[in-house]
Amino acid sequence: MPVRLHRCPVMWPRTDKHPCYSVQLALDEAGIEYEIVKEPLLPRSRRKDVIENTGQSHLPALELEDGTWYREESAEMAKAIRAGKLRAAPDG
Repeated sequence: MPVRLHRCPVMWPRTDKHPCYSVQLALDEAGIEYEIVKEPLLPRSRRKDVIENTGQSHLPALELEDGTWYREESAEMAKAIRAGKLRAAPDG
């Protein structure tokens, strides 16, 4: 299973100012294969998998190949991906 990017369903903002797109762009730049999982925009309480696995409803979130999840602020996530630290990110 490739990495699964849980993101909002709004796909048209193609700017690194958009949290979900900035992480998606970092994955693309790093050459990491991923699958997009569009989560509900509102209400956030409908993001059941994200809440269950990260303890919060914020997006984006990454479901890694080993089944662990990674969620931080999008700028930190993109930075970790670009630095090649995606595997180490969930453990700190």
